[in-house]
Amino acid sequence: MAGAIASAMLFVLPASAQDSRLSLADRVSLLEQQAQNKNQSSAELVNQLQQMQSQLRDMQGQIEELQHQLQQLQDKSKDQYTDLDSRVGRLEAGNQGQPGAAPGASSAPPAAATGAAAGAATAGAAPAGNAAATAQADNGKPLSAADNAAAQADYDAAFKTLRGGDYVGASRQFRTFIEKYPNHPLTPNAFYWLGESYYVTTNYQVALQAFQHLLSQFPQSEKAPDAMLKVGYCQYELKQAPAAKATLEAVVSKYPGSKAANLAKERLGRIQQAG
Repeated sequence: MAGAIASAMLFVLPASAQDSRLSLADRVSLLEQQAQNKNQSSAELVNQLQQMQSQLRDMQGQIEELQHQLQQLQDKSKDQYTDLDSRVGRLEAGNQGQPGAAPGASSAPPAAATGAAAGAATAGAAPAGNAAATAQADNGKPLSAADNAAAQADYDAAFKTLRGGDYVGASRQFRTFIEKYPNHPLTPNAFYWLGESYYVTTNYQVALQAFQHLLSQFPQSEKAPDAMLKVGYCQYELKQAPAAKATLEAVVSKYPGSKAANLAKERLGRIQQAG
């Protein structure tokens, strides 16, 4: 009996050892498969990481480009505001000592600034050459002293709004003034400041129309040189470089020695450098 049991154990042990070896081989195979899967996953992770790094570099480049464009817009807006503010300051300084003069109205005939006060003092009988006598309503009749005073007040209010930095409100008020007083001596000024209000807010197409309208309707206005200069500026901002260059050259030749001509020369130099 003992011998039979021993024989059975000898028979079973090799089979158990074989089963153990097969189990170990399976385990090794499984481990190898897992390692291979991990290697594949690691490679995929590396690829994904590289893609993310590439996308990040692209985004950083785009951000830097946007920051550069923003800085350019800020610098341009600052230059435009400085230009507008300096022009307003010069006009205000030029009007000191003129009783009743409207801020920014120095380009109108001197009598235009005092027309309202003179008309009121003489009960509607304006002296010869006084702007109150030449200001006309839509029907072609001269404005009364009261109407001329109202026009002066409307212009002053629009200019005050512009001076305060409310360019949208100023453009609305200047448009209203032009509609109400199309033949007033201050109308050329209103067209100019209407164009400025659009130019400062980078609405160059509408600004261009305002300046061109001033030149076509009031070619003898003292605002004509500045208006022509701003036509060139608007054309340049609208990517119309040849037209801008021609306009600025016309400013230099038509108004030599003027402030507008000097600014036109400066802008022409910048266009040439950029070109």
